[in-house]
Amino acid sequence: MIDFLIKSTLSLTALLVVYFLLLEREKMHQFNRFYLLFSLLFSFAIPFITIEIIQELPHQETTPTSIPMSGGTSMTVIEDTTNYWLISAWSLYSVITLSLLLRFVVNIWKLNAKAHSNPTINYKNAKLVLLKEQTLPYTFLNYIFINETDYNDRKIEDELYTHELIHVNQKHTLDILLIEILKVIFWFNPIHIFYKKAIQLNHEFLADEKVVQSHNNVPLYQNLLLSKANANPTYYLASNLNYSVTKKRLIMMTKDTSLSKSILKKLVLIPFLSGLVFISCVKKTDQKTPLDNAKETTKSNVVNEQKKDTYYAGVQVIVRDQNKKLLLNKKYEALTQEEKNKYLIYERTRLYPEKRKPIREELENLINKKDCSFSLDGLLLTNSQKELVLHTEIANIFGGFVEEKFRTKENPEMFSYSLQTPSYYEKEKKRNNPEKFPGDTIEITFYVNATQNQKKEEIITKVNGKETEKKEQLYNTAELTEKPEFPGGDGKFEEFFNKNIKKPKGLLESNEVNITFQIEKDGSLSNIRTQSNTGHIVNEEVVRVLELSPKWKPGEINYKAVTVLYNTNLAFGSGKKH
Repeated sequence: MIDFLIKSTLSLTALLVVYFLLLEREKMHQFNRFYLLFSLLFSFAIPFITIEIIQELPHQETTPTSIPMSGGTSMTVIEDTTNYWLISAWSLYSVITLSLLLRFVVNIWKLNAKAHSNPTINYKNAKLVLLKEQTLPYTFLNYIFINETDYNDRKIEDELYTHELIHVNQKHTLDILLIEILKVIFWFNPIHIFYKKAIQLNHEFLADEKVVQSHNNVPLYQNLLLSKANANPTYYLASNLNYSVTKKRLIMMTKDTSLSKSILKKLVLIPFLSGLVFISCVKKTDQKTPLDNAKETTKSNVVNEQKKDTYYAGVQVIVRDQNKKLLLNKKYEALTQEEKNKYLIYERTRLYPEKRKPIREELENLINKKDCSFSLDGLLLTNSQKELVLHTEIANIFGGFVEEKFRTKENPEMFSYSLQTPSYYEKEKKRNNPEKFPGDTIEITFYVNATQNQKKEEIITKVNGKETEKKEQLYNTAELTEKPEFPGGDGKFEEFFNKNIKKPKGLLESNEVNITFQIEKDGSLSNIRTQSNTGHIVNEEVVRVLELSPKWKPGEINYKAVTVLYNTNLAFGSGKKH
């Protein structure tokens, strides 16, 4: 909001200054009217316009450096506080805006009521409204309000009728209504007052110009304006004869602007507007050169290959085709690069989050914080145990505000944090992200004729010649002709889950868990994996419940049971499946 107000105000001010310096004193009033209206709309829109320019950075060789950080990394905890100053400011703005809006609506209603409660006479493209009170002619929309006695006694000069008809025919009231609406909304910004004065004066220039052209008697018209100069003011929404009878209007009637001068001043606006757009809207973003991108890609590939070599180091690789014919039997180190890429898939589980070590001051603040619970290495701490964390080496902390809908009777705290010691963190990281293949032999059945999207190798992991793990060809549910199903359907699955789940204490900020598991050909579940930000306690509890699951109806392709990779979200504590 602040950015919008600053950009809009700067644009309004710059465009108005240019108008006063270059355009106001020139006799090109139609263009000036368009310029003033354009300035209002342009300044309102410019904060929402962004032009992105991508610039390439020259390639630079860099050496990785280590940046020392003092005091560790701190975590900002957002307090649930109320900003009364902000509420007061918005309340004040609302009261003033509503008052001005009411004034605006009342004035429109009064003018409309006058137009319909007094006699009217059709006059060219307008309607004359005959009023009892003494007043100078003034215009609102297509109504020209005049004194009834002056009209009947023919005391209203033809020049005055011509003047007001210009306001009607050129719809000057719409310009006034626009600027008044902006004044209501942005009443705190005085720049709109100057715009209204400029617009109204330009309206008078337009009307005066037409009168002079039609009646060709400048001195007579000037004297007529001066004779009416002391009349009472009219409604601020109306265009009236007596607006700003100043030296500017009288001089403008006799002034002339050459075509070349007019064109030159209009052309000057082009670089000015371009510069304004560039300053306000252009945003430069850096992009690395193709050489940088290529080198980064190469570096990433090298790192991945190094990790792959570490992962499979010392593993005997045996590859057979779908007919069990031996294609390969080598140590991983003896494989060519082509064989590694062709037969071995380097699949790692999701990266475990990098640890964030809290500083002592942060822990002290959290411990002293009311309505806050802690767990240490998966165990919920009582209030008397919280001080223990100050005497324990903490390697990682995560957690924060718990939404009200996720709080329970057992865990009603507003904030919840999970702490991990160095050994516990490393154990969890290793469990979620193993660095080494869990076996000494891997047997792969390679389906030569399978398409790339459908091919899933059958992998058998062996340790000391004994089979420890077997992965068969996996299918996604979208590939099946018959999808797997829990006995009794989804409703029974929810019932089973709710019946067996035990909500752990210390539940963190979200209770939705993403679960991926395999449904084997016999309907049993295997390779259950969970991912959530609720902490490993919840994840382990969900895995425990799913391991109790009865066998599912397996998925099928053409009436043949297959192994299916199944993914779902569970709302923890309700068993609701998404």
